[in-house]
Amino acid sequence: MIAKQPFGRTGHMSTRTIFGAASFGSVTQEDADRTLDVLLEYGINHIDTAASYGESELRIGPWMARHRQDFFLATKTGQRTYQTARDELHRSLERLRVSNVDLIQMHYLVDPQEWETAMGPGGALEALIEAREQGLTRYIGVTGHDITVAAMHKRSLERFDFDSVLLPYSYIMMQNPQYAADFEAVATMCKTRNVAMQTMKSITLSPWQAGHTHTAATWYKPLTDQPAIDRAVWWVLGNPDVFLNTVGDIHMLPKVLDAASRFEQRPTDAEMQADVTTYQMAPLFT
Repeated sequence: MIAKQPFGRTGHMSTRTIFGAASFGSVTQEDADRTLDVLLEYGINHIDTAASYGESELRIGPWMARHRQDFFLATKTGQRTYQTARDELHRSLERLRVSNVDLIQMHYLVDPQEWETAMGPGGALEALIEAREQGLTRYIGVTGHDITVAAMHKRSLERFDFDSVLLPYSYIMMQNPQYAADFEAVATMCKTRNVAMQTMKSITLSPWQAGHTHTAATWYKPLTDQPAIDRAVWWVLGNPDVFLNTVGDIHMLPKVLDAASRFEQRPTDAEMQADVTTYQMAPLFT
């Protein structure tokens, strides 16, 4: 089983690894149902999906009649205005077959102009605050990718008291001095405010190369050797203040959960640097 800890100020004891349901973007219901068995085997009790993850919400929906109480359920909206975000959230509730979610997140909020729209008058944030007041969600978070995301999350937290953030985190990503400094700054703010800090892209090997066949349903070329996956996962979990959102490929998922279930301590920098050399690892965002 995988250890649990409080998900920020929410009070929910979430597993350190959260099921990243981007992996359900284009799978069958049969494949999704088999994945549910894997999640239950490892005691995973937190699902993170999004309106833009293809068929993901539709694949989770049939589970909810029996398992709604078993999972902290989070989704996301990438819309930037009040009306479009409100409409998308209601559509997500229908697709998920639930009356409410535990967490609704502003998705990929990194572009400065989009940020001003979403966070300003008539923006998406107003719709999410209204949804919280109406009982359609209990908590509000913000997510993002790219090299500037940590700095933007800090800016977001300065504007609004979000309950969670989500951003990339891996050994190779943290070798970028500016990103590392921005990450630590937002991590300090999250710890001070008891904001849940979710991380992703833990098993990134490198960006996909143009023209190469994609062998996994991930944004990036993933590590595939179990020992290397172990060290990548353990490195993330070695930070006691973060959660790890799992890989966006259901076939890779068991390897990540297996690694997480065996976590004891963080690998050394020398071990991680050896993997960078051996596997020719490169950061996804530069």
